[in-house]
Amino acid sequence: MMTGPTLAILFLMLAVDPAPTIEGYATALSVAQGEPVGLAVSTDAKTFSVEVGRVGSDFVPIWKREGLLGTKSPIPRDVSSRGCRWPETLKVPVGETWKSGYYVAKLRTTDLGVKPVTSDAYFIVRSARPGRDSKILLQLSTNTYNAYNNYGGYSLYAYHARDKAQGRRVSFDRPGGSQFANWEQPFVAWAERNGYAIDFAANSDLELRPEILKSYRLVLSVGHDEYWSAPMRDNLEAFIKAGGNVAFFSGNSVCWQVRTEGGGRALACWKQSFGDDPVYWTEDRRTLSTLWSHHLVGRPENTLTGVGFLHGGYHLSHGQYMNGSGAYTLHRPEHWALEGTGMKRDQPFGAKHTVVGYECDGCELVWKDGLPQPTHRDGTPDTFVVLATAPTRWHPDDCEWYEKWEKGREGHAVMGLYTRGGTVFTVGSTDWAHGLRGGDAVVERITKNVLNRLGKD
Repeated sequence: MMTGPTLAILFLMLAVDPAPTIEGYATALSVAQGEPVGLAVSTDAKTFSVEVGRVGSDFVPIWKREGLLGTKSPIPRDVSSRGCRWPETLKVPVGETWKSGYYVAKLRTTDLGVKPVTSDAYFIVRSARPGRDSKILLQLSTNTYNAYNNYGGYSLYAYHARDKAQGRRVSFDRPGGSQFANWEQPFVAWAERNGYAIDFAANSDLELRPEILKSYRLVLSVGHDEYWSAPMRDNLEAFIKAGGNVAFFSGNSVCWQVRTEGGGRALACWKQSFGDDPVYWTEDRRTLSTLWSHHLVGRPENTLTGVGFLHGGYHLSHGQYMNGSGAYTLHRPEHWALEGTGMKRDQPFGAKHTVVGYECDGCELVWKDGLPQPTHRDGTPDTFVVLATAPTRWHPDDCEWYEKWEKGREGHAVMGLYTRGGTVFTVGSTDWAHGLRGGDAVVERITKNVLNRLGKD
């Protein structure tokens, strides 16, 4: 039998309001300095606050609003593909002096007597005067962020989707969906500590605002830059042809072709189910949303990056090379990209911080006099030079759906470069930035060599 004090405690517990919820998203992926960005926020709290800051080594607050009235908005059933469609709650007045970069709006409930709840929404501030403060442009992997975001139940992947069903269209108008902290933030933090000024943009800015490219000498891809549209490729390849340089400090890069929809607020990609893509039933299949290396598309990523995932694979992930060292083996230490490293031929580097890891890109190789040479049959440019390699392998579940896959194929992560107008450098691994975060001297020196040579007029 319950006593009086016990009943009183129970009643108090039942009377406590449940914790509120709050979530939101920016209504634009990127804005120029001096251009406001909208936030769509849904919360069942009576009031909330927003604090906006730039993220480099740390979060640096720059603007705050408090006492905002909360509104709870419904979540549509088709939110994953068509977005939340929430009304804009407020505008953030991005200042003309705000430094170009990756910004986070920290949302926080502020009801009295209730434990606060927080969530984040991100956006990117571009330079209003491209090329004025930096000749290096980092285009962030925002398409990949969205592809993995399963808010509402679905992403472009089945492993974390409702009923293990893979989505075909994903909207940016949803909370969540950032991978910035995994790879790009360590790179940005290292670059800023070492005095490199860098301007920022979203993936889609290469498609929607290609005019900004002409103001830069070097365009960067960092980490996991997996999903690219045809206009993105067209514009970057034109930039290279005109003498612009690109550095892919990334892996699994330009792997899947997507089609931008909804004015840049959604991506469509049918991937392995390319036969269900409406483009499959047309005469022109060049924008078929499947592997860029698929024979029906006929535009392997190697022709842009120098390497590709079909001749790469996994290292220290997906059950492949789980006992791998995480290191590259160096082949051509005399090259300018290795200047000052003190490295010798066949020497490994990067193992301590496993800079070869997760997903990696390579090219078809033959070995002559103990050195790897590209065959060029896979689209790798004729001028491509292999600097370093590491063993990789695909997981059968990921590759054997492709009818032209050679079972049992072994791959490599390949670091190298080619020149065709401008110069394109690639590391062939998602995890290069881990070496920068850990202070690997060789990784740091190679990165400096590339930025110094390719990022200046």
